[in-house]
Amino acid sequence: MTDEKQPFLAHLDELRKRLIVCAIAVGAGFVVSYIFSKHLFSYLILPLTKVLPDESTLIFTSLPEMFIAYIKVALIAGIILALPVIFYELWMFVAPALYRREKGYVVPFVVFSTILFVVGSLFGYFVVFPYGFKFFIGFATEDIQALPSVKQYFSFAIRLLLAFGLVFEMPVAVLFLTKIGLITPESMKKYRKFAILGSFVLSAILTPPDVATQLMMALPIIILYELSILISRGVYRKKQKDSHAAGS
Repeated sequence: MTDEKQPFLAHLDELRKRLIVCAIAVGAGFVVSYIFSKHLFSYLILPLTKVLPDESTLIFTSLPEMFIAYIKVALIAGIILALPVIFYELWMFVAPALYRREKGYVVPFVVFSTILFVVGSLFGYFVVFPYGFKFFIGFATEDIQALPSVKQYFSFAIRLLLAFGLVFEMPVAVLFLTKIGLITPESMKKYRKFAILGSFVLSAILTPPDVATQLMMALPIIILYELSILISRGVYRKKQKDSHAAGS
């Protein structure tokens, strides 16, 4: 076996071990979450039930649908509970590419990554959901009644919550990518207009087709992008300063 293949296989083995740890953490979170799955699902549907007409409820159209919904809720909740472990394992996997001092930033990385994901999901739940669902229910009339199904609602809601959680990870992702040299503040400014266009395209795909709800997703993305440029600039300047100091 060549020397080039050995490091590659070593990285694969390390990745496998860290994925196993993440899977165990998600499994433990799933077990805990399943105990409260009915309560979690009740909270998940609350933004919709608040705007439904009186005596209207969600429906399920197949016998195992509710059971599968509880399983999926517990799984998503388990992943969220396991986020600190997932982010920790991610950091430790990429740590060999970092400077010795930067390797010690694991705790801030884990804490801020977890907080940003949760904040993004909560933003979608408390800000976007009420307006989006109100828009959809507004199409009901005396002759047309809204009967949202559990399966459709769950897929839509989880897709939005995960999207907002991931979008709010942008500052952390930019910080790391700037450190390893994949992006610079200048490249981010160069592609700003494409990022703005992409934010509106993404919001149009993920949110209900009304302007107010789409703006509620597009504007945070744009704000986070501008914030990420500032973060990238600070990291880039510090990186250059450290390089000059090391070369002198």
